[in-house]
Amino acid sequence: MPVLVASDLDRTLIYSSAALALTMPDARAPRLLCVEVHESRPLSYMTETAARLLTDLGDVAAFVPTTTRTRKQFQRINLPGPPPAFAICANGGHLLVDGVTDRDWHARVLGLLADECAPLAEVREHLTRTADPVWLRKQRVAEDLFAYLVVDRELLPEDWVKELAAWAENRGWTVSLQGRKVYAVPKPLTKSAAVREIARRTGADLILAAGDSLLDADLLQAADRGWRPGHGELADTGWLAPQISALPERGVLAGERILREFLAEARR
Repeated sequence: MPVLVASDLDRTLIYSSAALALTMPDARAPRLLCVEVHESRPLSYMTETAARLLTDLGDVAAFVPTTTRTRKQFQRINLPGPPPAFAICANGGHLLVDGVTDRDWHARVLGLLADECAPLAEVREHLTRTADPVWLRKQRVAEDLFAYLVVDRELLPEDWVKELAAWAENRGWTVSLQGRKVYAVPKPLTKSAAVREIARRTGADLILAAGDSLLDADLLQAADRGWRPGHGELADTGWLAPQISALPERGVLAGERILREFLAEARR
């Protein structure tokens, strides 16, 4: 299809119960559809209206879920509409075609990381040595590509994140703080590179995108038009670009608004 829609998932199209931001009176709250179950418990939601919009979007555009989640985490999500032909996981480290990793793409990514970045093991060692057990809750490696920490935000020193970012910058890595997670990601590992590859393969001449976090900035910059919700790190820092619209909606209603914008632009 000539229109490619690449969207972040968590806190952009789908929301945990803690992120729903249902500030309206209970009687006016939107009906919700559960789209992810983990360990037999509902985990992520979208509004029923958003679900219908996403289904309609599949008729007029190639929808590409674009996430920092690992493949295993992504596969827990059951989005409405036809299964997407393409999906992007691990922040661009894995390009899925009909649900299966494209090995050539993954090999290309690994080659870039080896050439341009300090090894993951070095970054993990630094994180382990400098993180304080007082505020560290979990330490994880995603797909042997990048690392992240789950932290107590109230106890996390702001200076520690800044010092980590400066240390990582000289080694070809970026650092971002998103909610309760501190991500350390190699610079060449980007959602935008994978989106451009899908656009090349599909012949798309219009790329639409949405995202809420600092790891989505490159994705939005690669789009012809993009949207960010009224919450998240991009909103908190006031990040904008000429082709990006900042939406006022926050929480699950922002996901609904983003899908309305996608559908209207794709039909136009």
